[in-house]
Amino acid sequence: EHEDTGLLLQPLLEGQNYGAATADGTRCPPVSVSRNSPAKRDWLVVAVLCFGNLINFMDWFIVPGILLDIQKYFGLSDGKTGLLQTVFTLCYMLAAPIFGYLGDRYNRKIILGAGIFFWSGVTLGSSFIAESHYRIFVLSRGLVGIGSASYSTLAPTIIADLFEEGKRTTVLSIFYIFIPVGSGCGYMLAAGVAKSTGDWHWAFRVTPCMGGLALLLLILLVPHRIQRRTAAHRALSISGTIQRADEKPDVHRTAKTTWCQDVGSLAKNCSFVCSSLGLTAMAFVTGALGMWVPLFLYRAQVVQGIVPPCLQESCNSSNSLIFGGITIGTGILGVIAGAEAARRLRKINTKADPLICATSMFMSALCLYIALMVAQTNILSTFIFIAFGELFLSVNWAVVTDILLYVVTPRRQSTAIALQILVSHFLGDAGSPYLIGLISNTIQAQNAPSLQWSFRSMQYSFVICAFVGVFGGGFFLLTSFYVEEDRKEAER
Repeated sequence: EHEDTGLLLQPLLEGQNYGAATADGTRCPPVSVSRNSPAKRDWLVVAVLCFGNLINFMDWFIVPGILLDIQKYFGLSDGKTGLLQTVFTLCYMLAAPIFGYLGDRYNRKIILGAGIFFWSGVTLGSSFIAESHYRIFVLSRGLVGIGSASYSTLAPTIIADLFEEGKRTTVLSIFYIFIPVGSGCGYMLAAGVAKSTGDWHWAFRVTPCMGGLALLLLILLVPHRIQRRTAAHRALSISGTIQRADEKPDVHRTAKTTWCQDVGSLAKNCSFVCSSLGLTAMAFVTGALGMWVPLFLYRAQVVQGIVPPCLQESCNSSNSLIFGGITIGTGILGVIAGAEAARRLRKINTKADPLICATSMFMSALCLYIALMVAQTNILSTFIFIAFGELFLSVNWAVVTDILLYVVTPRRQSTAIALQILVSHFLGDAGSPYLIGLISNTIQAQNAPSLQWSFRSMQYSFVICAFVGVFGGGFFLLTSFYVEEDRKEAER
C-alpha cells in the first residue's frame, strides 16, 4: 500500500505554515523549518486530546456510578437497567464507521469539536428528565454515544500522525491511560455529587462544563490540519527531498477510494481481524464489569449483612467510589505496564504484542472467576481479585491500538479504528450489560424473591465474562501467527 505521498514528503521538523497553493489546489511545504516549536506543539495537542478523552469516558460511566439511584428513580428491573448502557453503546458503534469515513476525508478538528459540543449538550439536557420519561432518558444516552464516537474514532489517528512508531506507543499509552482514569473519575464524580447534593441529577451537570472547556482548548490550541510524521518522512527530510509543485499528492487519489474497498482490504488482514475479535472479548468483559460491579458488590454486602438494603432516597454509593478508585489505579498501572512490556519484549520477539494481550486476557479471566466465587464469603478478597482482573485487562489498551496502527496502512487507519469500534462494541459491550441483566432477571423469576437470589442471579450471570475472556486470549494468540507478515505488507 502507498501512504499519502504528499504528506510523507514534507519536512519532519517544519512549523505549521502550510505554504502557498499550487496550480492544482494542493499546498507546497515551506523550505524553512523550526526545530523546537513543532515538538512543543505536538505535545500540546496530545494534552488537549487527553483532556477530551478524560471527559469522554467520565460521561460513559456516570450512569453506572449512580445505578442504584437511577434504578430506583425509574423503577427498573435488571434487564431495563442494562438497556441504558446497551443503547449508549449501540449508538456509539453505529456512528463510529460514519466518523471514520469522514475522518479519512475531511477536517478532523471540526468533527471533534462538533462531537464534544453535541455530547455535552445532550448530557446536560438529560439531567432535567422526569421519572415518567424513562424512554427519553434512554434516547439521551444513545445521543451521547453518537457524540462520543467522533472522539474515540479520530483522536488516536491524530496522535498517529504526530509521532513515529518509536514514540507512538508511549504517547498512545498516555492517551489510553485516560480511559480507566476517566472511567474511574466518572464513578467517583457521580457518586460524590449525588451524595453531596442528595440528587443524582446533578451528576449530569458537571461534565458538560468540562466539555465546554475542552472545546475551547481544541479551538485555540489544536492546528487546523495535522501532518503525518513517519520514518520515511524523516528520511526524505534529511535527504532534502520535497514534493514538486506540479506533482499531485496521493491523498487526492486516496479520497476517491470507496469505503467498501477499504473494508474489503481490511477483511483480508488477518492480524486486524483476529486482534479486533480479541478486543471484542475485552469489550464484552469491561462493559459488563463497568455496568454491574458496584451493584454486584452492594448485593454481596447485603447478603453478608455488611450494609442494609437500599430503602431511602439516596442509596449508598461507597462501592462506586471504591470501584472508581480501583479503576483509576489499575488502569494507570496496567497501561504503563503493557507499554513497557511491549517496548522491552519487542526487542527479542517480533510477536510480543499479541502474546502480551493473550497472556493478560487469560490472567484476567482467572482473577474474575475467583472474585465471583469468593464474593459471598469474603468481600475484601472480591475487591482484590476484581482489581487484578481490571489490571490485566488494562494492559491491552494501548498495545491493541498499536497493533492496528502498524498492520494497517495509514490511509485506512481511521476506517480501521471505526470498524474495530463497530465490531468490538456490537459483539462486545453493546450487548453484555443487557445480557447480564436479562440472565439475572430469568434466574430471579425461577426462584422465590429474596436477597440471596438477588445476589446469586448476578453472580451466576457474571460467570459468562470469565469464559468470554478465555476466548479473547485465544484470538490474540491467533493474531501472533499473522502479525509479522501483515506488518511487512502495511510497510510496503
